[in-house]
Order: sequence, then C-alpha cells, then structure tokens
Amino acid sequence: MKLAIVLSTQQAKFDAVAFKGDLEANIAKIAGWGYDGVELAIRDPKLVDVAEIEAILQRYGLTAPAIGTGQAWGEEGLSFPDPDPAIRRAAIERVKSHIPVAARLNAVIIIGLLRGIVKPGVSREQAMDWVVEALQECSAAAAPAGVRLALEPINRYETTLINNVAEGLALIERVGADNFGLLLDTFHMNIEEPSMEESIRLAGDHIFHFHVADSNRWHPGAGHIDFVSVLKALFDTGYDGYISGEFMPMPDADTAAQAAIAYLRDLEHRMK
Repeated sequence: MKLAIVLSTQQAKFDAVAFKGDLEANIAKIAGWGYDGVELAIRDPKLVDVAEIEAILQRYGLTAPAIGTGQAWGEEGLSFPDPDPAIRRAAIERVKSHIPVAARLNAVIIIGLLRGIVKPGVSREQAMDWVVEALQECSAAAAPAGVRLALEPINRYETTLINNVAEGLALIERVGADNFGLLLDTFHMNIEEPSMEESIRLAGDHIFHFHVADSNRWHPGAGHIDFVSVLKALFDTGYDGYISGEFMPMPDADTAAQAAIAYLRDLEHRMK
C-alpha cells in the first residue's frame, strides 16, 4: 500500500490540509513517519520553486503522486462555471499552468472545488456545459505531456456540481478524454454513496487517485468507516495508485498523520 498525505506549499484557509508552513521540515517529518509520498496542494505554480520541491522530495525519498488545485477556488474564487468569462478563462489557464509541474513530478492534477458551483443567474445546464468545455480543453492540453486529470466528487454541502460517482462517470462520458478520470474520497463518499464499495466497483479503472478520511473527517480510524471493506473493494478494481490522507489536523497535524499511518499499516497487515 503506497501512502501519501496532503501538504500545502503555501498557507491556505482550507482546514483539511494537515500540513502547512515550512516545506522541508514537514517533508522530513512525513518521510520519517514512513509515508511514501506527499500530495502537493499548489494554488499557483508561479508561486513555487518546482526544482526546489523536487530536490527536497528526492532528498527524503518521497514522490508527489498528485497536485491539488482547490486553493485557486478557496483563495481566489476561480472556477469553471463562473458567470464572468474572464474568471472561467483564468481557471482553465491555471489548470493548464500545472501541466509542466505534473509532468515533471509524474503527478495527477486534481480538479476539486475548482469545478465550482451553480451561481445565481446561471442554469445548471449552462454550468455543466462550461465545466465540460473546460475539462475538455484542459485534458487535451495535458494529454501530450502524459498528464492525467482527476475530478473529485464532493458532497452536496460543499458544491452543487458532481456530488457522487454516478455523476462523475456521466461527466467522464461527456468529456470523452482517456486522461480524465476520478478521485474518490471516503469522507465525501460516506455522505453521498448508498454503498461506498459498490460505487468504487462501478468507477473501476476510472479511479486515478484516492483520498482517505474517516466519517468525521478526522484521520482514518477515528470514525466509523469500514476501511477494510472499502480498500478491499478499491484494490479489487486493480487500483495500484496512492492512498492519500486528506483529513482535519485533529487533535493536531503531527498526531493525526502518525495515527493515520499506524492505522493504515495495521489494516494492510490484517488484509493480507
């Protein structure tokens, strides 16, 4: 089981990023606890030194399996279905600016809240058309670099667009790009899916990345999700990517990260 945890390259408001602040110090701790990688939350590639990040990762023997883009929504309000065409264009260009970084790090680009919400005065159909057009353009731009995009179905309390796996699969059909798939997250699935296991099986090889957090959005093992059953369903699909922790830093980031890897490594042992 390849395990990663989310790390922000900059300060951000989003609470479910456990690690922010001194990049190298955090990477050193994460490597020391036994993680295999870090999922990098990057608001804007222009604001980071990719060569430095790559060097630090190599120094500590870690990979970066995915790049989160959601801070562009949270910090700047960028999204694909915004009524303002300039904001829609900026959101698309921001995703495209991640492509060289993702290619260099061999990372998936995550489309989370950047897909936006249905805003007042915009019909759901129009919003979805804009999302599809944006994803088609971004996927086409990423394909020559061998980069994949993964959209995360997010629960209804955070967005009005693409809340569950069925909607995600319908979106994949509309986008029609081989390098566009899904990121599934156990916290959101626990809210939206009648059966997480069935939804995972339904998504199958469209799963490009996987997030774990427990039912309360704390670290795995702190709530009531049956992770043995969920991860067995995931691995039965043939998924061999990373299991990435995106959870609240509760009671604090260090304790949560250590509890998560201890729980998941024990679970891995019990699943054998």
